Amino acid sequence: MRCTEIMRILEIMRLCEQGLSHSEIAASVNCGKTTVHDVKKRCREAELEYDEALKMTNESIKARLYPRMSEPPTKDDPDWEALHTWLGGSKRRNLRFAWEDYRVGKPTGLSYSQYCRRYSDWRDSTGKTVTMVQNHEPGKEVYIDWAGDTLDCVTDPFTGELLTAHFFVAAMGCSCYPYVEAFPDEGGENWLAAHVHAFEHFGGVPMVAIPDNCKTAITKANYYDPAYNPAYWELAKHYGIAVIPARVKKPKDKPVVEGSVGWLETWLLEWLCGQMFFSFEELNRAIKERVGELVKREFQKRPGSRASVFEELDKPALRLLPPMRFEFAAYVSRLVPDNYHVEYDKFYYSVPYTLYKQSVTVRATATMIEVVNTGRERVALYQRRYSGNRYVTLPEHMPENHRRQLENSKRTGSDYLNWAATIGNNTRDVIDRMLKGQEIEMTAYRGCMGVLQFAKKFSPDKLEAACTKALQMGNPCYTTVKSLLKNPHPAAMPPTPLPRHENLRNPAEFA
Repeated sequence: MRCTEIMRILEIMRLCEQGLSHSEIAASVNCGKTTVHDVKKRCREAELEYDEALKMTNESIKARLYPRMSEPPTKDDPDWEALHTWLGGSKRRNLRFAWEDYRVGKPTGLSYSQYCRRYSDWRDSTGKTVTMVQNHEPGKEVYIDWAGDTLDCVTDPFTGELLTAHFFVAAMGCSCYPYVEAFPDEGGENWLAAHVHAFEHFGGVPMVAIPDNCKTAITKANYYDPAYNPAYWELAKHYGIAVIPARVKKPKDKPVVEGSVGWLETWLLEWLCGQMFFSFEELNRAIKERVGELVKREFQKRPGSRASVFEELDKPALRLLPPMRFEFAAYVSRLVPDNYHVEYDKFYYSVPYTLYKQSVTVRATATMIEVVNTGRERVALYQRRYSGNRYVTLPEHMPENHRRQLENSKRTGSDYLNWAATIGNNTRDVIDRMLKGQEIEMTAYRGCMGVLQFAKKFSPDKLEAACTKALQMGNPCYTTVKSLLKNPHPAAMPPTPLPRHENLRNPAEFA
């Protein structure tokens, strides 16, 4: 038994009351005479008149004429909400698998056709299948993605290798005006460069960028709190745009770019098929020329073209480009070693020693090296090195003992003499004798440092006095000064008598 549409039932009832024949009614309503007879019979059995039916709802009419179809189902429905969530958890799941699992627990449950029909009805009743109209403000949004199709259309002129072209697509939300550029891969540097070129092509910056959840944009997809790629986040801050990624596996969130990609795959990539280029620069020149022609084609369902709507609505609403072009930066994580120097491109840059064993992020551009801690605070900034000493160290990053050692390693003989002169002339004379007493002056530096450090342990006056005695003794060196400082008043020792010997002469003989 099939239920006739309510509007058709009402029209059949109206024409019957006017006295028309079954054939005339069937021709007017566009149905068979059997249907007219069945409706007329049901109305007679249900004692339903046309005027009464006009005041009833469709469900009430259906229940009156088709009571069996209006009866509640004898078999309970599964939990459709749980099923819907389960199906969305993986692309490998389907209704057939779910139904078979359901029948294991309920052998007399719904048949597969009833299971699918009731699930479909539940989806329709809860609004799971309806779509929302998206209104795009001029100049507000740009949708960004890589085209799914690639082309092997670039030949290396030196090696003859055939290279694959990947196509970056950015489309304005209001006008669908696109920017397309080909790259040899979909890496992070190309992703950022494409954004810079797209904004410059548009002649301004939109408010919002809506990318797909690729790793060059989003490192961890989450609807409420996505984790942004650091380099992409830097680009967003440079241009002052908000990044709102589309939901995972929700192409309806970005219909503009999805539609633009499909349109370009037909009218651009098909046009490129069969052509061969010897550089990506040559390929992108051809793309620019072709897209320039395509955007002038009239829309089929709205007035104007992509180019005309862009010039009229999107472009005037764009914000000005920043005065400086965005500079690509590479980001790497490093664990600070015990020498508190982090490596980038075989050069080592110091960070505060207190960050030992902590993780830091190195942001490297063509000219600068910036080191950021886990709190996103800059802890070091350097001009990038490409040659020279591999270790770059700032003294303020060193602990106190390392800083003193560094200062000492840079001292010369003149520095030690000047330091000694601040203590006293005799101390300076001792240092001068120590420096001149070595064939290579640097050999005496540690001894000089040891002597001068005594001024801190004892006092400058005591050191000056000890140096004075060392000069009188004719032995100005580190060991002598140290002994005199530790024992400033040695007791006078009687001279040791010589032993008697036959070779010794009487002193009286020399009188």
